[in-house]
Formats: sequence, structure tokens, C-alpha cells
Amino acid sequence: MDTRDSFTPTARARLRRLPDRGHYDRESIYAILDAGVVAHVGYVLDGQPYVTPTNYWREGDSLYWHGSSASRMLRALKKGVACCLTVTHLDGLVLARSGFHSSVNYRSVMAFGTARALEDEALKLASLKAFSDRLHPGRWEEFRPATKEEVAATTVLSMEIEEASAKVRSGPPLDDEPDYDLDVWAGVLPVRFAIDPPVADPRLKAGIPPPAYLSRVRIG
Repeated sequence: MDTRDSFTPTARARLRRLPDRGHYDRESIYAILDAGVVAHVGYVLDGQPYVTPTNYWREGDSLYWHGSSASRMLRALKKGVACCLTVTHLDGLVLARSGFHSSVNYRSVMAFGTARALEDEALKLASLKAFSDRLHPGRWEEFRPATKEEVAATTVLSMEIEEASAKVRSGPPLDDEPDYDLDVWAGVLPVRFAIDPPVADPRLKAGIPPPAYLSRVRIG
């Protein structure tokens, strides 16, 4: 296998508990990242750990997120602070015949790197367009152009993924062999992310239908 197809984990990313659930190949990791919208970014400021939820997107081997230029988290990370970004999808509740073996089905990724701010205005706008196109392709062209003040008030961070690991659990419960004879229901309650029909803004002008690209949104 080409080494570019997989990350080579160090001690910080290598799975120790249930290592058979671990994946280090880019295909698995990027599929999980691309299915999500919200990540949690962990970092340390002045000895105090923080974990901040944020929207994110991926381009190639880099992850991006944005927010207010006044954000304490963004102001700290743009200086080059090491951070860890995680994404998790809950796919099901696993009901085993014992509490010890009950679990959840999930897909998760832990990615490590150092965040940097995009300072060039054109690069910042191109990255924000990529984020918009990922969520609702075609909407960027409908937006009114961003003002200089809005661009200046927005910080976009880029983090090249130095290493990453995915952890996945799927399938039915795994009980102790004698427990399969118990008269206890066991199985999985599937969980899925659903997008409901659009709800119009109460102040929407009359006669504007929902755009066709809303039907192409795929998340989860």
C-alpha cells in the first residue's frame, strides 16, 4: 500500500483499547470527516484545557473552520497552537444481554495538527465558498457579496492533518457465550441523522420557492 494512502500513527493517535476497531487509512478517515458538520476542537491555553464545538470542512489533507475574529479560541489557535479535532457519528444503541456488553455503534475520527490563520482575503473567501458549496451547492452565487468589514470580522483557520485515526463499532451485541441463552431481548436501535423539509423564513418575500439545491444536501 502506498504510504500516502494511510497515516502512520504515533503514540498519541494509535488505538490501545479495542485496536481492531481502529482505521488509519485516508479513505476511512475522510469518509467519516466528510459526513459531519460539527467538530470539537481541543487545545490548551495558559495551562487550561478547552474543547470548543465548531462547524468545519475538509479540502485534501487539511481541515478548516471559521468564526468571529474576536473569538478567544480562534485568536489563540491562529498563533500556531497544537490542537486535536474530533468528529463522532452515533449510528445505533446496542442493547446486549448484560450492561457490561451494552454499547453504541459509532464512527469517530481524532485528527492532530497545528492551526494557522488564512490571512489572504482571496484565499479566505475561496475557503468559505468551499464550505458553503459543501453544505448547499450553488448557494454561494445567490449570496450578496461579503463586505470588507465582514471578511475582516471572520477568521478562517486551516489545519493540515499531521496524523489521524478512526474508530468504528458496528453490528450486533457481542455477549458472553452463556448469556445467549438468557430470555432477554438484545439487538440494535439504529440512529440516523435526518434532514427535514425546509421551513421558510417568516419574512421571506412571497413567491420564492425553496431552491432545488436543498434536495442535494447530504449529511450524516
